[in-house]
Amino acid sequence: MTTHANDNFPILISIKDAASLTSLSRPQINVLRGREEFPAAVSLGDRRIAFVRAEVIQWTQARIAARPQRAA
Repeated sequence: MTTHANDNFPILISIKDAASLTSLSRPQINVLRGREEFPAAVSLGDRRIAFVRAEVIQWTQARIAARPQRAA
């Protein structure tokens, strides 16, 4: 098995992909970002941002864990 130098490098995803992972719209992600309730974006240039995929997944998992549990 070959390992590459960037195997442990964080995977960056677009806001479109973050929206797809979370089932949120891009505008809703921006609202949450404005409230600092969503993982911080990584600036890639003047008009380009990305998100760390693992942070978006962790945020989603925290939302799932925080939901009320129904009695069986």
